[in-house]
Amino acid sequence: MIEDGKREGSLEAPTRHPLDWQNPAFYDQDDLFKELERVFDICHGCRRCFSLCNAFAALFDAIDESDTMELDGVDKKVYWDVVDHCYLCDMCFMTKCPYVPPHPWNVDFPKLMLRAKAVKFEKAKTKIRDRVLTSTDKVGKLAGIPVVAPTVNVMNKNALARKVIAKILGVHENAALPTYHSRTLRKRARTLIDDQIKVSAVGHTRGRVVLFATCYGNYNEPNLGEDLIAVFQHNEIAVRLADKERCCGMPKLELGDLKAITRAKDANIPVLAKLVDEGYDIVAPIPSCVLMFKQELPLIFPGDADVTKVSEATYDPFEYLMLRHKEGKLKHDFKQSLGKISYHVPCHLRVQNIGLKTREALELVPDTKVEPIERCSGHNGTYAVKKEFHETSMRIGRPVVQRIEKSAADYYSSDCPMAGHQIENGLKQPKQPDHPMALLRKAYDI
Repeated sequence: MIEDGKREGSLEAPTRHPLDWQNPAFYDQDDLFKELERVFDICHGCRRCFSLCNAFAALFDAIDESDTMELDGVDKKVYWDVVDHCYLCDMCFMTKCPYVPPHPWNVDFPKLMLRAKAVKFEKAKTKIRDRVLTSTDKVGKLAGIPVVAPTVNVMNKNALARKVIAKILGVHENAALPTYHSRTLRKRARTLIDDQIKVSAVGHTRGRVVLFATCYGNYNEPNLGEDLIAVFQHNEIAVRLADKERCCGMPKLELGDLKAITRAKDANIPVLAKLVDEGYDIVAPIPSCVLMFKQELPLIFPGDADVTKVSEATYDPFEYLMLRHKEGKLKHDFKQSLGKISYHVPCHLRVQNIGLKTREALELVPDTKVEPIERCSGHNGTYAVKKEFHETSMRIGRPVVQRIEKSAADYYSSDCPMAGHQIENGLKQPKQPDHPMALLRKAYDI
């Protein structure tokens, strides 16, 4: 280790500092570039993250191809390329970087990229395409209109229409696009929820949850919520939906639109905090949404007591089930085995530091073996659908695809349905993914 960079108290856990976005200097581009230069130079001297994502590849390639082969030989325009290739997965901070706080060099690469994205957004340098793709509530409501949804779904699968969309909107013609449903999860849940379930509070769990449907779970794959409701109710966990909800804000985080995140927080947090006070825990079917409530919002709004309350009551669904299992409250009345499952672990689940709870739950099913793949699928929010990044995203996810093709598993699965479809898009022989909750429901035969 470099002597002057020796970490004091190196055995301490990494520390995440709140995002200082209310400070006027946060949006000062000159100040931003000084910090980018400082951190990029540290990254250049380390290069531990060289294979992690294309943000680091873009940086290191630019340095190696410069006249000086040092950061001072790189055009500052490249800095924005690095920022655009970062999709805020947090893996460099959580698994790779030796210089994160409490190290005196204080490197938090994802939060620096978020700051740069916020500066870019404030200076109106963000493409209209990116603003549309991250407006998931508005797009879902429009595309989910009964007479509109079938047309949108047909166009998303039509080669000629996709070429037009690629030219006009900048969405790659080969990218996997979601299906839209007019009969949303929030509509379906009215007939699915059993209000007569007798619940029991044990350990950390209270035995009743509010399901945050999420934009994707509501408009694109309502079956995610249906499966979760079925499995939870089978295990005598009462489920309800919040009276109202908006996008969690994760897509706007990717964009750097902190004002939109504030509006989403102001809409969601009071509703969820009230439900926590009424005795509910919170679960969501998309790892990114869980991460938003668990970790991102508390870093953006560190002084908000309700944000903290919601954060502490939010769980990944399989984390919740395994807590119930630990307390002897999870049913083992499985009707069929699942065989071999090739299981992709999404980055936004890995950085929650809860362990492989999905694998643990599925392996409770007799004669079931789960082989985890802890690599990026390449989907990464809107990154994989953008015309300029799609081919890179497929290259990032290729090792995952190859592992699945070689596994000869009965099923392949991912907690992130979008990652699952990204993998499906790369398979030589198309085969749809099965979400882990759908597999658990299949094992229960409910």
